[in-house]
Amino acid sequence: MKTAELFVKCLENEGVEYIFGIPGEENLALMDALLDSPIQFITTRHEQGAAFMADVYGRLSARAGVCLSTLGPGATNLLTGVADANMDHAPLVAIAGQADTSRLHKESHQVLDLQNIFAPVTKYSTRLLTPNTVTEVVRKAFKLAQTEKSGACFIEFPENLATMEIEAEPLAARRHTAPEPATSQVEAAAQLISSARHPIILAGNGVIRAHAARQLADFAAQLHIPVANTFMAKGVVPFKHPTALGSVGLQSRDYVNTGFNRADVIICVGYDLVEYHPHLWHPTRDRKIIHIDATPAEVDAYYSAAVDVVGDVRLSLSRIAALATPQQGHTLRPLREALIEDMNQHRDDNAFPLKPQKVIWDLRTALALDDIVICDVGAHKMWMARMFRCEQPNTCIISNGFASMGIAVPGAIGARLACPGQRVVAVTGDAGFMMNSQEIETAVRLKIPMVILIWNDGGYGLIEWKQMATYGRPAYVHFNNPDFVKYAESFGAKGYRITQAADLMPALEKALADDGVNIIDCPVDYSENLKLTAKLGETIFQL
Repeated sequence: MKTAELFVKCLENEGVEYIFGIPGEENLALMDALLDSPIQFITTRHEQGAAFMADVYGRLSARAGVCLSTLGPGATNLLTGVADANMDHAPLVAIAGQADTSRLHKESHQVLDLQNIFAPVTKYSTRLLTPNTVTEVVRKAFKLAQTEKSGACFIEFPENLATMEIEAEPLAARRHTAPEPATSQVEAAAQLISSARHPIILAGNGVIRAHAARQLADFAAQLHIPVANTFMAKGVVPFKHPTALGSVGLQSRDYVNTGFNRADVIICVGYDLVEYHPHLWHPTRDRKIIHIDATPAEVDAYYSAAVDVVGDVRLSLSRIAALATPQQGHTLRPLREALIEDMNQHRDDNAFPLKPQKVIWDLRTALALDDIVICDVGAHKMWMARMFRCEQPNTCIISNGFASMGIAVPGAIGARLACPGQRVVAVTGDAGFMMNSQEIETAVRLKIPMVILIWNDGGYGLIEWKQMATYGRPAYVHFNNPDFVKYAESFGAKGYRITQAADLMPALEKALADDGVNIIDCPVDYSENLKLTAKLGETIFQL
């Protein structure tokens, strides 16, 4: 068979369902081979959109999402989405065509050293040099992408290799199993928890990747220890759970951090440093940290683990809980109650433009508990992280490793394909929306039902928030928008314009019930941003 045909067979062997991308001259043979494959190629309108689709698909399915481009500018357009997947630890394999190997040693049209360009933003970046290595390269890329900490891998595919003849079979695809935690470390962790006076749990996205949400909730309930989650771990403990404190990472000394200030033992479960830097929640460097994860703790001056429990997170939690002495009952309920009061405060607010709290209240009310929200990056992300209640993991997807604007619209497409039985809403600011709004055409063409809720403030709201808090005046953050309703209709989607607070709930209900693409233009009043800053203290602004 041709090398391109073997490559496709290797992708099929890895269980690939979709490839997101744009055809190019240098991957003609690969595109032709895909015509005879059960793999569905999703033609996107920009390579960045393709990478974001693969990114979110991988995060939700726990199988590597795949994106494809041609060489040169097509490949460099993939970079942002690939970097986002890698820093968010979402499994992804990116593939790019490349020029004939006879051109790679010299200056040549559209030729860049893609292997080295992608190396800093992936776990593994390689170039196919001979057809004989295809089976090994593909297997290694998927193995590394899907093994903790999961992330992105890149394969550069020169066009002259694609048509060469090869006789080979794909290598067996096997998934890695996390080892059991060491008994000595489990016992040490249990002893430290038993002797603690004010322990607190910081849960990260690694809990979701380890499918350990139920074990974490049981652990917290059995030992009476409160749980704060990072932005990327929303829902890992249901908000209705009595130990849940909500999300940490909005302010340097917000209500959750009050709990960290009092804690003598901080139990970090599935926590990645990119989610929320430890110097913000452990500035004193004098608390005992227990690290529970599938991989050893990262080295950081503010994150020196007293006990490092490495292995299967589910086993670690259940075994530590069986040995540790429960606390008498945590004392942070007033913090949880204050958050609930904030969430409820504007449920009946009729002000227009709408307050962020009101938008979130109506969105949460309109959605089922297992529906999925993909949150873009901006001021709305900070409000969603704080105020949007989650009862299940992976129902509010926030990028907070690389935190790239423009992820929501293409990400919603990836989410809908990964979870076809769940409704999906892209929550985005007007700035982030316009960065990848061209993918509306992709969703309409593929008949993918989804809702896009635009928080419209005519500017880069999060940057203005920080400018006003720091300097008291905005600088170069305002812009004009198109008519979003007409814009939606021009793609064949449906558009709704909110003109009063009472319009939002019926618009959401109608859009969610529809089987097409629906876009809601919702003006938002971000004057609430500075009120929140005044109430909670200095804003961290991990964009």
